[in-house]
Amino acid sequence: PVLEDAGKTIGVVRGVLGLRWYDCVVSGMEAHAGPTPMGLRKDALQVATRIMQEVPAIANRRPPHGRGTVGFVQIHPNSRNVIPGQVKFSIDLRNIDDENLDAMDAEIKAFIEKTSKESGLPITIEQVSYFKPCQFEKGCVEAVEKATKMFDYSHMDAVSGAGHDAVYVARLAPAGMIFIPCKDGISHNEIEDAKPEHITAGCNVLLHAMVERANRPQ
Repeated sequence: PVLEDAGKTIGVVRGVLGLRWYDCVVSGMEAHAGPTPMGLRKDALQVATRIMQEVPAIANRRPPHGRGTVGFVQIHPNSRNVIPGQVKFSIDLRNIDDENLDAMDAEIKAFIEKTSKESGLPITIEQVSYFKPCQFEKGCVEAVEKATKMFDYSHMDAVSGAGHDAVYVARLAPAGMIFIPCKDGISHNEIEDAKPEHITAGCNVLLHAMVERANRPQ
């Protein structure tokens, strides 16, 4: 979506965002929505939404590569006239380097501790996944950039927000990536729609980046 929005043909990918995934659980007390006065409630959902709003706020404080998402929410008992007694939800934090990612980790944990004290409700957070940020090998990135300039394609530096096989390749050998625009930023999907001229451009850059690497001095 970034390339499409910027009107650029090639993204010279510098690296891949690292991520931390968490499960967060807010525990309150179920009660009937009618008889229970507002001041006597232990509403897990109202407390959980404070944390959910803080997740994107943390990401917005660490631009341009900060990402913060709540994509899964499970409410118990999930009844129209019952105050929620427990809310479990996911937290997804991403950034381009460990310094920023570690800072985001500290911020969300501190906010949860503060929210638990203020609300009086127990809140747990458990990290369930961690993928280290990946910086691609300088020579591969330079080869992609040189090939892009050779054809005078419009281009920009880019990072990948999603994981790719290249991350695992980079642990074993020099690696890099090339991005081209797709309509609405949708890829790896049956409705993916890339223009033939953009596909051609990407293939040209790939070919000449490979030739550049193959011909480099030993």
